[in-house]
Amino acid sequence: MPMDYSTMKPGEVRSLIREGKITSFTSGMCNGYAQANLVVLPKDLAFDFLLFTTRNPKPCPVLDVTEVGSPEPRAVAPGADLRYDIPKYRIYRYGELADEVTDLSRYWRDDLVAFLLGCSFSFEGPMLDAGLDVRHITENHNVPMYITNIPCTPAGVFHGPMVVSMRPMTPKAAIRAIQVTSRMPNVHGAPIHFGDPAAIGIRDIDKPDFGDPSTIKQGEVPVFWPCGVTPQAVAMAVKPEFMITHAPGHMFITDVKNADLSVL
Repeated sequence: MPMDYSTMKPGEVRSLIREGKITSFTSGMCNGYAQANLVVLPKDLAFDFLLFTTRNPKPCPVLDVTEVGSPEPRAVAPGADLRYDIPKYRIYRYGELADEVTDLSRYWRDDLVAFLLGCSFSFEGPMLDAGLDVRHITENHNVPMYITNIPCTPAGVFHGPMVVSMRPMTPKAAIRAIQVTSRMPNVHGAPIHFGDPAAIGIRDIDKPDFGDPSTIKQGEVPVFWPCGVTPQAVAMAVKPEFMITHAPGHMFITDVKNADLSVL
């Protein structure tokens, strides 16, 4: 019988990830605790990226920034190690995906700075509590994510399009979802669009750029939230010499409770 990760504490799940016992996407794990996107850059690019996050807080809400060379996210999970505590990582070189690994032992350097950004998985618990169907959890697959034609505000060397995650809903449920997620600006907040995908540059809703497609039922509309995979689209546009991210859907689980990130 499979383990129920939804009721486990973050430290317990991070230990299983570090031991290689969990390599799957993390949606639905550690209910009540915030999950985070990862971006790791050399020190000489860190200020430009920090400026980029402040200018683009909806797709890139900052939860923590590490000291140079340190893999420990002291603000959100003291004692954790970002080299080992995420199920899957992506290594980018000059904007190209060079590798996908389950730990960073081969790639970590003393000049690296890690950023943890708020993740929409954090507001899915409150959505479920409100009686809303979160389709990718119901269907047990990764959330669908799309590169849009919405430009981020440039900062330093960083520029590129916003990525969004999508959850299909009835119009009535979408209104409730907007109410729930508006209270959580540190994990992307309210949707940025709902309805016609073409209006934000998405050609085929059944072919996400990241993750897996979700079933859209009769009478439902796609609802789109800003997504922390945006830096991966930015990496493809900017082509930095070296950049590490989480693999889409494979998040860092923090010790911070979602309730502490809510404004109400």
